[in-house]
Amino acid sequence: MKRETFSDYSTGPRLLADIGGTNARFALETAPQQIEAIWSAECAAYPTLGAALVHYLAQPATVAAGGYQARLAGIAIANPIDGDWVRMTNHHWSFSIEAVSSQFGLKALVVVNDFTALASALPYLAAQHKRQIGGGVARADAVIGLVGAGTGLGVSGLVPAGERWIALDSEGGHGSFAPMSEREIDILRYARRYFDHVSSERLVSGIGLDLVYRALADRARVEAPQRSAQQIVEHGLLGNEPLCVETLEVFCEMLGTIAGNVALTLGAKGGIYIGGGIVPRMGEFFERSGFRARFEQKGRFSDYLAQIPTFVITEEYPALIGMSAMLSAD
Repeated sequence: MKRETFSDYSTGPRLLADIGGTNARFALETAPQQIEAIWSAECAAYPTLGAALVHYLAQPATVAAGGYQARLAGIAIANPIDGDWVRMTNHHWSFSIEAVSSQFGLKALVVVNDFTALASALPYLAAQHKRQIGGGVARADAVIGLVGAGTGLGVSGLVPAGERWIALDSEGGHGSFAPMSEREIDILRYARRYFDHVSSERLVSGIGLDLVYRALADRARVEAPQRSAQQIVEHGLLGNEPLCVETLEVFCEMLGTIAGNVALTLGAKGGIYIGGGIVPRMGEFFERSGFRARFEQKGRFSDYLAQIPTFVITEEYPALIGMSAMLSAD
């Protein structure tokens, strides 16, 4: 595939998609960095990716923007990409890249991990689309790290390469969970009743909130009402259920540990960015949490980490921006 193919909009707009374990977002790029006709849907509402795409292309705004003329597309999706067949980790969709390309008459279809696309967006985020948590100053032309909790837990990074950036294709969220307190040791013990391998994603994610909530109830020897991840976040932010509040506090601290590990692993002196759907919803709760203290809690390397800034991504559709950037790369 020749990269120059992607520089031409004369045959129609580019079709962009960001597909997570819970929600899918579709859009058209009608000119460089001009993204419109954005449409979001729950993945569970459609049996296949193809069915969701058909529905998107029939939307009035999509039709008006020339969606049926799209012959070039990029999909960021929450699972590893290795070959033609794609099977989602936290949802039932699976598909052949070649078959989807053929079904929709595409000249080219690029499919990448969603956090690879999200990392590619970081240099293009405006100041108002990120919020710094704690201290530190980003160094220019330095490695940037990325961690994000949504349905699952994503990890990536950007490595400077002259005038370009190279986005890392990582599955770091599936690395083994490392507890940092007696409470987290108890949570890990509880999780091991059900799973031989307890990854960071198993606990620090949308799918993990319920497990942490139940582990804390077991630790406190209390009966707790059944709560979905969304309800845990809602009640935790309202502060009307102590167990939900504690679950969010633990979540923020564990995310701080993971973010610190990524910063050390990558030498991310350009900063660590926090993406995903959960943290941006927390607002001031996250700022007051133990996230930043835990991020820096690395013994002899605490001073090293204190110099690295951490940012929450507040842009609503950053992976679409990143997918556009990847398609535009020379």
